[in-house]
Amino acid sequence: MSWFVNFFRSAIGKKVVMALSGIILFGFVFTHLLGNLKLYLGAESMNHYGEWLREIGSPALPPSGLLWILRVGLLVATILHIWSAWSLTMMNRRARPVAYSHVAFVQASYASRTMRWGGVIVLLFVIYHLMHLTWGNSGLPFESGKPYQNVVRGFSVWWVSAFYILAQIALGLHLHHGLWSMFQSMGWNHPKFNRWRRHFATAFALFITAGNISFPVTVLLGVVR
Repeated sequence: MSWFVNFFRSAIGKKVVMALSGIILFGFVFTHLLGNLKLYLGAESMNHYGEWLREIGSPALPPSGLLWILRVGLLVATILHIWSAWSLTMMNRRARPVAYSHVAFVQASYASRTMRWGGVIVLLFVIYHLMHLTWGNSGLPFESGKPYQNVVRGFSVWWVSAFYILAQIALGLHLHHGLWSMFQSMGWNHPKFNRWRRHFATAFALFITAGNISFPVTVLLGVVR
């Protein structure tokens, strides 16, 4: 057991925790986007999908039972992801107690330099998103069991859509750099795979960002109403 604790406390262990929790979160944002694309199939399709999410796992589990298990799992993954990122940051600061007088950004991408504030924006967005479309206490009109109507009414407010778009841009940058770093942390960093890693990270981040941004844009343009 001591080897496990020592590994968990090490920089490599923390990077593995960040990578594994990242895989879970990457999988969530992908499946979440696929489900939300039902917005383009109309109110009946999206509302039926929302009802299916609440009923999945029954009758073995009570209503929304599996959904809450998944939510708790995502919460744990999120906490571990934030904890590992914070721990690695503290380890780096302790290893270099005196900050450099000049920080060179030649080798650092824009995404890597904005991981911290990007993560904060995404976290704040997730909290507001839950208040808006899950808990219904954001101050916007909310009808339980009608996600289509809630999405359209919410995104019809320009500042809600603006915040959503900003959060998706931050998420895209976070995903791009996070996927690249995840492969490296898992040991998949052979030079011959670098081009594949870069293309995959870019394509995944663009797909998620463009897909999510399309929702508020189409509502504001009146395509979805």
